[in-house]
Amino acid sequence: MAMGSFNSPGTHMPTAEINMTPLVDVMLVLLIIFIITTPLMSHSVTVDLPHAASSPVMPKPMTLQVAIDADNTIFIETEAVDREQLEARFQRAVTENPQVDMHLKADRATRYETVAATMSAAHRAGLTRIGFVTQPGTNPMPPL
Repeated sequence: MAMGSFNSPGTHMPTAEINMTPLVDVMLVLLIIFIITTPLMSHSVTVDLPHAASSPVMPKPMTLQVAIDADNTIFIETEAVDREQLEARFQRAVTENPQVDMHLKADRATRYETVAATMSAAHRAGLTRIGFVTQPGTNPMPPL
């Protein structure tokens, strides 16, 4: 029964109201089910674990610092290296430690050709872990 219907007094039309009582009943039943079943789902096994006073030893991977300055001169650590010797130096580092990391620092004015040739020589020598070192700060490019 609608209180204050917009229908005229002589015409009786059905009112379009949503009955919320079944929805509330279903929600209360679901709430009770979840309250009852939640403690049953968080079971755990009590285990008395032994105590040990050791710390895990994480081997530090060897890091190969490669830098390219604005004149396109390639440096490994602090030593200038010719492009012909570059791949041999990378292979020597890989034979010393197969998990060697290469950190590549390139000047802003460095030619892309020099960076690509250095990365290609590293790949041919077997270096698979190459990281670019950048200066922290604001991003000069707008986001995509």
